[in-house]
Amino acid sequence: MRTLAFDGRMGASGDMLLGALLSAGADRDALSPVEDALDVRYDVETVDKNGIAATSVRVLIDDADGSRRSATDDADPDSDDRGDESDAEPGHKYHLGHSHDHDQSHNHTHADHAHSHTHADPDHSHGDHDSGATPAEGHGPHRTYAEVVEIVESMGLPDRVESDATAIFRRLGEAESTVHDTDLDATHFHEVGADDAIADVVGVALLLDDLGVERVVTTPLATGGGTQGMAHGDYPIPAPAVVEIATDAEWSLRGGPVDAELLTPTGAAILAHVAEGVDALPALTVDAAGYGAGGYDFPDRPNVLRAIVGDGGDRLDREAITVLETNLDDATPEVLGNLQSTLQAVGALDVSVLPATMKKSRPGHLVKVVVKPEDAERVARRLAFETGTLGIREHGAGHRWVAEREFRTAVLEIDGERYEVPVKVASDADGTVYDYSAEYDAAAAIAETTGLPAREVMRRAESAVRDGE
Repeated sequence: MRTLAFDGRMGASGDMLLGALLSAGADRDALSPVEDALDVRYDVETVDKNGIAATSVRVLIDDADGSRRSATDDADPDSDDRGDESDAEPGHKYHLGHSHDHDQSHNHTHADHAHSHTHADPDHSHGDHDSGATPAEGHGPHRTYAEVVEIVESMGLPDRVESDATAIFRRLGEAESTVHDTDLDATHFHEVGADDAIADVVGVALLLDDLGVERVVTTPLATGGGTQGMAHGDYPIPAPAVVEIATDAEWSLRGGPVDAELLTPTGAAILAHVAEGVDALPALTVDAAGYGAGGYDFPDRPNVLRAIVGDGGDRLDREAITVLETNLDDATPEVLGNLQSTLQAVGALDVSVLPATMKKSRPGHLVKVVVKPEDAERVARRLAFETGTLGIREHGAGHRWVAEREFRTAVLEIDGERYEVPVKVASDADGTVYDYSAEYDAAAAIAETTGLPAREVMRRAESAVRDGE
């Protein structure tokens, strides 16, 4: 399985992800849909980070006079004219304002407009790659989640890329709405709703699609440390939005190793959507590796995000799940026997009923239900109504490993008659088959007609499919 592994020991930001993917072999031309749709250009160059040749990416705005400036340059602070993209005609480029979240060294808190410098000195060594490029010192306009999605959907992206980009912005929007106690539709993005952040998110989605990886993993992500200035005083790193995003991510956070903000909300949201968490880099047959440059320079370590692309070997698919359970001491056998069908009808993946000893030593049952997180509330309600239980516990199991499954039809000839038996074939994500299982009900029906044992019908059906491979 083609796997992309990130080494998160120096955190991640939008520009670092772009740089790492380009350095690992993604095609620079894959970014053209963003440049065609927005008044921006990606400025890409190789820089030195403590002896590591890393790819630096900046998002520049095309000015009317043909010069370029950083997408994070400040607009006129005395002007209230922020444009009205709602009236933009089809085919016209959107100009979305300015943002700092993409840059690890110039990040602002998403909750206010106070500029912040952390304890490490930001790296200003990128230089003026194009005339007119200036340091990022401004702030972006407020945009709603719906406005950002509308802009992304107007770009004519491939379906998968558009889906990934909008899902990432939804994570950002939900994090902000939770932090500020607002509804998602009423939540205004600050920095992460501007053109450079959109260029980061959509750009990463395009580069991932170009690489054609089937699995993305990351080691624990370093957040940095220290404090960051906000409107109401200093606040410890990581930023509230990063913590909120991490609650729904499959990877873990790690403090340090320096006092600076290393993991930005945009970087966290992208990886929360695309990456699984691993404790260490997995076994890979390496095809390519690359480094994305971060904004800071540190005297004792290269500030880079490493990306490794290679064959990750055979594995099962990973599926997010949660587990519901309840204790019952007064359910009838009929109710218990019906739970499989009634709960699966509303989304349960698996239902188990186990004997248990209840309070006062009374016999009872433990009901355990495996369900996708998004279906948990609906299944729990049906479980309560079916059994009359007064309480249902939820255990965040995280995920389960599942096989790829497909049904193939075995054709058996018995006493001159032809019979069809569905056979379930299980394989890993790379297509390696490891089990064949004939459907019992179909085999039992044939057994009743032919007089053969059901297990013999199942054996013949499984052999027929296996031999036909």
